[in-house]
Amino acid sequence: MTPIGIFDSGYGGLTVFRSIADRLPQYDYLYLGDNARAPYGNRSFETVYAYTLECVQWFFEQGCPMVIVACNTASAKALRSIQQRDLPLLDGSKRVLGVIRPTAETIGTFTQTGKVGVLGTKGTVNSGSYVLEMGHFYPEVQVFQQACPLWVPFIEAGDYKGDAVDCCIKEDLEALFAQDAGIDTVLLACTHYPLLEQKIRKYLPEGVRLVSQGPIVADSLAAYFDRHPDMESRISKGGTKSFFTTDLAGDFEEHATTFFGEAIKAQHIQLGA
Repeated sequence: MTPIGIFDSGYGGLTVFRSIADRLPQYDYLYLGDNARAPYGNRSFETVYAYTLECVQWFFEQGCPMVIVACNTASAKALRSIQQRDLPLLDGSKRVLGVIRPTAETIGTFTQTGKVGVLGTKGTVNSGSYVLEMGHFYPEVQVFQQACPLWVPFIEAGDYKGDAVDCCIKEDLEALFAQDAGIDTVLLACTHYPLLEQKIRKYLPEGVRLVSQGPIVADSLAAYFDRHPDMESRISKGGTKSFFTTDLAGDFEEHATTFFGEAIKAQHIQLGA
């Protein structure tokens, strides 16, 4: 089996995986959540790079010819180094793709005012990756960023349905729109955030469009396969989905079901020292 690997520091990448599996159900997939070392958002570039590279190497060992880094923080802090420095040494015939570039290629088409807000982790925001990438594709669009450091901890702890997270959401959105009231499109630049979509909409100004990455990444992958039939032909087509975590499998299964939308079975793997 030569499946597509999908990686995240925790559970959030499952929202992207769900969109990909719905869009391209014929392929085999492996998902890995590095839950034992999550969250990545407040970690250094060096640490996120080391963790991400280790996970990518694990996928290659499982026979994956392609890995999707379905984590904005890892895409921002590690992807380019892995693509340019490590991949040629590991196996130049394989591919490691992220979620920032396909999102940046598309997000400019959603805005009418030319002003886009980006909600993400500290790591993603501080990297400036969305400002840089969107500047390549839509230099006329202004990008306003807001770090939301407490959202992922609430979600990972399973407390995102309660009222406590509402205060954080309201405060962070007010801070975003204080930068410019003309923002008409808001990107959820963390794959965890779709679980907060209903709460986020409560505090968005009327008429503002909220964009999640899952469908964008799924469409981008389908287009990639159209452009690269040589890679598409290398992916096995059994329609299977396998799930792995670096933490307790039982805990992962319980939380992951919420993100993925169906019950799953997971296996534990050990990474690192």
